[in-house]
Amino acid sequence: METLLVLHDVDDVEHWLASPVREEHFGPMGITVRTLFRDPAGSNRVGLVVEVPDMATWEAVMQSDEAAEAMKADGVRPETLLVLVAS
Repeated sequence: METLLVLHDVDDVEHWLASPVREEHFGPMGITVRTLFRDPAGSNRVGLVVEVPDMATWEAVMQSDEAAEAMKADGVRPETLLVLVAS
Protein backbone atom coordinates (compact mmCIF):
# COMPACT_ATOMS: atom_id res chain seq x y z
CA MET A 1 0.00 0.00 0.00
CA GLU A 2 1.27 3.46 -0.92
CA THR A 3 0.24 6.65 0.89
CA LEU A 4 0.08 9.85 -1.15
CA LEU A 5 -0.45 13.49 -0.32
CA VAL A 6 -2.29 15.07 -3.24
CA LEU A 7 -2.52 18.85 -3.53
CA HIS A 8 -4.38 20.83 -6.18
CA ASP A 9 -6.51 23.90 -6.78
CA VAL A 10 -10.27 23.72 -7.24
CA ASP A 11 -12.86 26.13 -8.61
CA ASP A 12 -15.01 26.06 -5.46
CA VAL A 13 -13.68 24.68 -2.17
CA GLU A 14 -17.10 24.14 -0.58
CA HIS A 15 -18.35 22.21 -3.62
CA TRP A 16 -15.18 20.09 -3.61
CA LEU A 17 -15.48 19.33 0.11
CA ALA A 18 -19.11 18.24 -0.21
CA SER A 19 -18.68 16.16 -3.35
CA PRO A 20 -19.17 12.37 -3.18
CA VAL A 21 -17.43 11.89 -6.54
CA ARG A 22 -14.02 10.92 -5.09
CA GLU A 23 -15.49 8.10 -3.03
CA GLU A 24 -17.70 6.92 -5.90
CA HIS A 25 -14.80 6.91 -8.36
CA PHE A 26 -11.88 5.63 -6.30
CA GLY A 27 -13.61 3.39 -3.72
CA PRO A 28 -14.43 0.47 -6.06
CA MET A 29 -10.75 0.35 -7.11
CA GLY A 30 -9.51 -0.21 -3.57
CA ILE A 31 -8.31 3.39 -3.25
CA THR A 32 -9.07 5.26 -0.03
CA VAL A 33 -9.34 9.05 -0.17
CA ARG A 34 -9.43 11.27 2.91
CA THR A 35 -10.31 14.89 2.24
CA LEU A 36 -8.38 16.67 4.94
CA PHE A 37 -6.75 19.92 3.94
CA ARG A 38 -7.69 23.40 2.84
CA ASP A 39 -5.55 26.52 2.68
CA PRO A 40 -6.15 28.59 5.83
CA ALA A 41 -5.28 31.74 3.85
CA GLY A 42 -8.44 31.22 1.81
CA SER A 43 -7.03 30.22 -1.56
CA ASN A 44 -8.60 27.41 -3.56
CA ARG A 45 -5.69 25.05 -2.74
CA VAL A 46 -6.84 21.80 -1.13
CA GLY A 47 -5.25 18.49 -0.23
CA LEU A 48 -6.10 14.93 0.52
CA VAL A 49 -4.45 11.75 1.68
CA VAL A 50 -4.82 8.86 -0.74
CA GLU A 51 -3.98 5.23 -0.06
CA VAL A 52 -3.49 3.12 -3.18
CA PRO A 53 -2.59 -0.56 -3.62
CA ASP A 54 0.45 0.48 -5.70
CA MET A 55 1.69 3.34 -7.87
CA ALA A 56 0.88 1.51 -11.11
CA THR A 57 -2.79 1.43 -10.09
CA TRP A 58 -2.73 5.13 -9.22
CA GLU A 59 -1.09 6.09 -12.50
CA ALA A 60 -3.53 4.00 -14.54
CA VAL A 61 -6.53 5.45 -12.71
CA MET A 62 -5.33 9.02 -13.10
CA GLN A 63 -4.84 8.59 -16.86
CA SER A 64 -8.38 7.30 -17.37
CA ASP A 65 -11.26 9.22 -18.90
CA GLU A 66 -13.25 8.50 -15.74
CA ALA A 67 -10.68 10.32 -13.60
CA ALA A 68 -10.79 13.31 -15.96
CA GLU A 69 -14.59 13.37 -15.67
CA ALA A 70 -14.44 13.07 -11.87
CA MET A 71 -11.96 15.93 -11.63
CA LYS A 72 -14.12 18.07 -13.89
CA ALA A 73 -17.22 17.32 -11.77
CA ASP A 74 -15.30 18.33 -8.62
CA GLY A 75 -13.87 21.48 -10.21
CA VAL A 76 -10.28 20.25 -9.92
CA ARG A 77 -7.71 22.20 -11.94
CA PRO A 78 -5.58 19.29 -13.24
CA GLU A 79 -2.64 21.50 -14.19
CA THR A 80 -2.13 22.29 -10.46
CA LEU A 81 -1.96 18.63 -9.35
CA LEU A 82 1.01 17.80 -7.08
CA VAL A 83 1.44 14.25 -5.76
CA LEU A 84 3.87 13.42 -2.95
CA VAL A 85 4.64 9.83 -1.95
CA ALA A 86 5.22 8.90 1.70
CA SER A 87 8.74 7.68 2.27
